[in-house]
Amino acid sequence: MRRTEFEMTPAEARAFLATQTAFHLASTTPDGAPLLRTLHGVVVDDYLAFHSAPKGEKTGAVGRAAVAVAEELVATVPSTFFDPVKACPATTYYRSVAVHGVIEELTDPAQKARALQALMEVLQPGGGHRPITHDDPMYRAAVNGLLVAGIRLDQVAGKAKLAQNRKPAEVAALLTSLWQRGEPGDPRAIALVRAANPGAPTPAFLAAPPDVTLHPWLPAAAADEVAALLDGTYWNTGFTRAELAAAQRGSTAWVGATDAAGAIIGSARAISDGAKRGWIYDVIVAPAWRGRGVGQALTRLVLDHPAVRATATVMLGTRDAQGLYAKFGFVDVAARPPRGFATTDMVRVR
Repeated sequence: MRRTEFEMTPAEARAFLATQTAFHLASTTPDGAPLLRTLHGVVVDDYLAFHSAPKGEKTGAVGRAAVAVAEELVATVPSTFFDPVKACPATTYYRSVAVHGVIEELTDPAQKARALQALMEVLQPGGGHRPITHDDPMYRAAVNGLLVAGIRLDQVAGKAKLAQNRKPAEVAALLTSLWQRGEPGDPRAIALVRAANPGAPTPAFLAAPPDVTLHPWLPAAAADEVAALLDGTYWNTGFTRAELAAAQRGSTAWVGATDAAGAIIGSARAISDGAKRGWIYDVIVAPAWRGRGVGQALTRLVLDHPAVRATATVMLGTRDAQGLYAKFGFVDVAARPPRGFATTDMVRVR
């Protein structure tokens, strides 16, 4: 790799590969013709494994050298983010991992079944099927009849092009431009670019109280931590932690705050159509961090989120935090009553 600043560590490359459900496989047929296919694959037993019919082009590639590539487009960046006139700075940010090796047929029935079951867990995470095992009479013939092949994860190389070649001030300006543009994937792109450039200054829209880091996007894995903070709050009576976690993941906008160790200490989310109406939900701060401005910072960030900022009417419900929300222009709904809303709600109208 020519640009070493973009190079992933082996652990990062493997971790990225494990999150991908599809990859491109490049090899050759027995007569030497190029072979390129898009496949579903999973990491199992130190292989990138896939399945196929027992006869076909991919079967003919068994025993041949191959490369498998998984990639993810993070953001397309226009030239105007860096230069008002010149076209050259236009670029894309992405992550990709390549696995080099030889395609091997996996013949052990138990290993084949593990690969097929892992693939089902990726493609059908909700379950609803009997787990695949090699000794289950219902699956035995299918497991034995399918070709399951893989490439050993001995040569794995990853590249994450996320503005690491830019100066710290340029990265901060890039983050601000992404936030202002506000396309659906931009909050996540901001999180990835920021993580790849820890020395960049914090942009103004992510300004936070001391020892606190604001996040314009949270990964799905953070939902359980947030649900634990919300469990037992008066406005979530009757909801399980699983339901609270699902609500976070299903939000239009979801922002958070972490402490110096990276633990979640606060969160806020919104449901919004981006034009007529939005609702702010579940603004929460861990008890030990209350009174330090974290709630205000989260509220400011979620209201400025691209999915919320242009919404004409923003609603929320509270029975004890009117003072906090009044600072952001919210008033009692009784003073400006939209049709169909209770007087315990608050509203901010643009």
